[in-house]
Amino acid sequence: MFETMARFVVRRRWWVILAWVVAAVVLVGFAPKFKVSNEQTDFLPGHYDSVRAVDVQAQAFPQAKGETAFIVATTRAGTPLTAADQRKVKALGATLDGDRIAGVASVAPGPVSPNKLVQILSVQFTGDFGDPEVADAVKALRTDLARTDPTGLNLEVTGSAAINTDSQESFEKSDQITLLATVIVIFVLLIFTFRSIVAALLPLFTVVLVMMVALSLIGTINKIFGLKADNLTQSLMPIVLFGIGTDYILFLLFRYRERLRLGEDQKTAMVSSVHKVGEVIASAALAVIIAFCALILASLGMLKSMGPAMGIAVATTLVAALTLIPAIVSLLGPRVFWPSRSWRQEPEHRLSEKLGTLIGRRPGLVALVSGLLLVGLSVLALGFTPNFDLASAPKGTESARGLASMSKGFPPGAQQVTQLYVTGDRPVTGAEVAAVADRVKATAGVAQVGKPLISADRRTALVEVQLAQDPMSNKAMDSIGPIRDAAHAAAPSGTTALVGGQTAIMTDLQSSMDRDYRVVFPIAGLLIAIVLGLLLRSLVAPIYLMLAVVLSFLGTIGAAVLLFQDIKGHSGVLFFLPIIVYLFVVALGTDYNILMISRLREEARAGRPPREGVVNAFKQTAPTIASAGLILAGSFATFLLASADLMQEMGTSVAIGVLLSAFVMSMFLVPAVTVLLGHAAWWPGHGDRSDPSATAPLVESKLDPATARDQERNLEKRGP
Repeated sequence: MFETMARFVVRRRWWVILAWVVAAVVLVGFAPKFKVSNEQTDFLPGHYDSVRAVDVQAQAFPQAKGETAFIVATTRAGTPLTAADQRKVKALGATLDGDRIAGVASVAPGPVSPNKLVQILSVQFTGDFGDPEVADAVKALRTDLARTDPTGLNLEVTGSAAINTDSQESFEKSDQITLLATVIVIFVLLIFTFRSIVAALLPLFTVVLVMMVALSLIGTINKIFGLKADNLTQSLMPIVLFGIGTDYILFLLFRYRERLRLGEDQKTAMVSSVHKVGEVIASAALAVIIAFCALILASLGMLKSMGPAMGIAVATTLVAALTLIPAIVSLLGPRVFWPSRSWRQEPEHRLSEKLGTLIGRRPGLVALVSGLLLVGLSVLALGFTPNFDLASAPKGTESARGLASMSKGFPPGAQQVTQLYVTGDRPVTGAEVAAVADRVKATAGVAQVGKPLISADRRTALVEVQLAQDPMSNKAMDSIGPIRDAAHAAAPSGTTALVGGQTAIMTDLQSSMDRDYRVVFPIAGLLIAIVLGLLLRSLVAPIYLMLAVVLSFLGTIGAAVLLFQDIKGHSGVLFFLPIIVYLFVVALGTDYNILMISRLREEARAGRPPREGVVNAFKQTAPTIASAGLILAGSFATFLLASADLMQEMGTSVAIGVLLSAFVMSMFLVPAVTVLLGHAAWWPGHGDRSDPSATAPLVESKLDPATARDQERNLEKRGP
C-alpha cells in the first residue's frame, strides 16, 4: 500500500504540492478560526459546585456580572495611611468612577486594613473572564492612575482581572519567544545533522504549511462539536507540529539517504524509503493520535478539547509526511542535502557501532543498567505533589506588586475570595444565612466571613469567605472540602449551599483530573499496545514495549520531582504535568520505540541473528532517534526562555522525558530486552522469520564509482 501510494506521489509530485498549497489557502480563508477560552469553568462538568455557583451568581446577582480588580493604595514610605491619605484615595475612586472608562462598570471605595497600611478601591468591569475589553480597561485604568500621581502614595492595579491581563501578555510574549527559539533550535540541529541548508529549511517551510491546514481543520471541528481550546493547547500546538513533523521528516530523510547510497535514483529511492518507513511512520502517528484522542474520554473539558485538536494536528502531519514531503524530496533529489556531499558515503558510525556491539554482547547488563535508571527515577515519582497556583501573577508585573502590597494589611484570602451561596425555591432569611455563615466561619482555614447579601427575589444569599491561606495553595484547596461539608450540613431545609470561587474551581479541577487519569491512561495504553501488536504481529513485544513506556513516564515525573521539589525547593510541580508527559513522552516516545523495533524486525527478516542484527539496527537507527530526540527536547527546552514559571517547569520536564525516552528507553532498554528474548519476542506471529524478499540495508554499501560520477556530473550541471 505504501509503495503504491509513494509511486503515485512521486509521479504526480507537482500536483501533490499544489494541492497542499491550495488547501492551505482555502482553509485559512474560509474555515472557522482557532479560538481560545481562558475560563476554567468552561472546561469543568456542570455537576461541580463551582460551576453551579457561577450559574447561580449569573441568575441571582446579575449586577455582579463581570470581572473584578483592586486598586491597592499604600504610602511610598511604608507608613500607615493618614486620614488625609484615606480621603485622597476615596476621592480618587470617585473621580475614576466618574470618568466612565470604557469597560469599567464602577469604582467603589473598599476597606482600609486594620493596621492602616493598605486601602482598597474595588473595580467592577463590564466584561467577563477573557473578554478583550477587560484587558483594554485594565490598561486604561493604569494609564489614568499614572497621570494622577497622588503625592506620597503608591497605586497598583491587581486582582483577578489585572492578573489575567498580565498573564495573557506574559503568555503571548512567551509564545512568540519560544516559537522563534524552536525554529532556531530545529534549524541549527538539522544543519548539524545533515550539514545541509536545504534539509534544515525543509521542516520549517512544510510545517508552517501543515500548521495552517491543521489549525483551520481544528477550528472547523471545534465549531461543529462545540469544543473549546485553551491557552495551553495554543502554546503547545506549534511545538507538537514542529516536533512530530521534524521526527517524521528525519525518519524519511535518513532512509532516503541510505537508499541513495545504495545507488538508487532519486525517484526510486523515495519510493523505496516510503515503502520501508511508511508503515513505521503511520503506526507511530496512529499511536500518537490514539493517545491524544483518548482524552475525549476525559471529563475535564480542557483535555476533552485538547485531545481532538492534537489528534487532528498529528493526522495532518502524517498525511504530509506520506505525501507532501515525498513529493518535495523526490523533486529535489540529492540536492535536498546541498551543499554537503557527505551523503554519498556511509559514515563510519564508530560510536553507534561500539554501542550496538555492546548491546549485542551484553544485553543483560545493558537492560539492567537502563532499567534501573528508569526504575530509580520512577520511585521518586511517589513524592509528586501537585501545584495548582496557575492564577498567580507573573513575576515583575504590576499585579504581582499589588498583591505583595495588599498582603501587608489583609489576609491572603482577600485577593481571591471564596463565594458561599445559599439558594432555594423559597425565600431565605437573614437568620438562616447567618447560621450557615457561622458554621463555615468555625471551619479550619477560614480567616473572615463577610456580611450576607440577599438577592432581589430573596431566594439566594451570597456570603464572601476569606481563606487564611494563599487561595491557590494546596492548604487553601484542602480547606474547600471541609467548608463545603459544613455549608451543606448547615443549609436550611429546602435550600442548597454551593461553594464557588477560584480556589473551589481549582479544587474541582483536581478532582476531575484525578478521575481522568484513572480512566484515560489505562485505555490509551491498551489501544497503543494493540497498534504495536498489529504492527509487529506479536503479543510479547507490545508488553515489554509498554512496560518500558510506563517506566519512561514515571521516570520523567520522578525527574521533575527531584529537580523542582527536592533541588529547587518548590512546594509542588504543575498539577497537569502528568498529562503533558503523557502527551509528549508516552505518545512521542512510542515513535522511537516503533522505529527501533521495526528495524530490529527488518534485520531479523533479513536472516541476521539477534546479537548481530542489533548491531546493524543500532548503527542505522540510533542516529535517527538521537537526532529526533535532541530536536524535540531542544524544542521544549526553549520554554526556559518563557517568563511564566509553569512554562519553564513544563518545558524542562518534557525535555528531560524526551531524552530519557530516546537515549535510555528506545536506544538501550528496548533493543537489549529484544536481544535477550530473541525469537520469543515475536511470538506468536513470528514476524522475524526470514523473508527472501526482505533485504536489510547493507551498512557498508556505497555508490559504485560509475554511478557516483554520473550523479555528481548531473548535480553539477543542474546546480544547487
